[in-house]
Amino acid sequence: MTFSFTVLGSSAAVAANDRNLSAHLLNANERFHLIDCGEGTQFQLRKFHLSIMRIKHIYISHLHGDHFFGLVGLLNTMHLLGRSEELTVHGPPQLREIIEIQLEASQTRLKYPVIYQPLCPDGYRLILEEERLEVHSFPLKHSIPAWGFIFREKNPPHKVPVARSLAYCSDTVYDESIVPWISDVRLLYHEATFASAMEQVAAEKFHATAAQAATIALKAGVAKLIIGHFSARYEDVQPLLAEAKAIFPETYTAEEGERIEL
Repeated sequence: MTFSFTVLGSSAAVAANDRNLSAHLLNANERFHLIDCGEGTQFQLRKFHLSIMRIKHIYISHLHGDHFFGLVGLLNTMHLLGRSEELTVHGPPQLREIIEIQLEASQTRLKYPVIYQPLCPDGYRLILEEERLEVHSFPLKHSIPAWGFIFREKNPPHKVPVARSLAYCSDTVYDESIVPWISDVRLLYHEATFASAMEQVAAEKFHATAAQAATIALKAGVAKLIIGHFSARYEDVQPLLAEAKAIFPETYTAEEGERIEL
């Protein structure tokens, strides 16, 4: 059974250096979960031949534009393509009003139901439980309220030797308090906006460096780390990868279109 993570966008703040804005897709046993939805996400889904209509759940980590400005366009495209199946959107409490104002202004009445599930600002919370998957949210420390997500496979097939899991840590300052929540996941995605030389800037902007992301991975005992959300100042992100690998060798950069099988 499939349990894979595909990077759709790896740039921070602005699309640059042929990198697109934050978006990722988890295929959990052929059920699609979209994680963040920066501007241009629907084009990335089409480019990499990932069906828009198969998305069952969307998770928005926070309300900075590079993480959700593509959402209303994606919802509208689903509408124009004739979607009738229910869609669930997990996100900050204000997200529903933001989306509904845009739809109302354009006189768009979606042909399918959208269920909005507001995220809770406190603690580690179960937000989805299915036969084969459970999803938890947890708060991150950023300049505005932000959340991370953990996806854990339930009742894995007998041929799968290790139960599969993904932790997604979007925009966040270095914060060891998340370590118990993400401990021992198979794959950790953690933002790495800056190199170590800009550690002070990272702290001021509530972001992390590549080395700090690697330190979190090491402390949490994860199997593999993917770093992304790179500042546009870095045309070449190999120096960031080198900094992370020096601390956590099983580190890889977010490469758009790459599908990581867990």
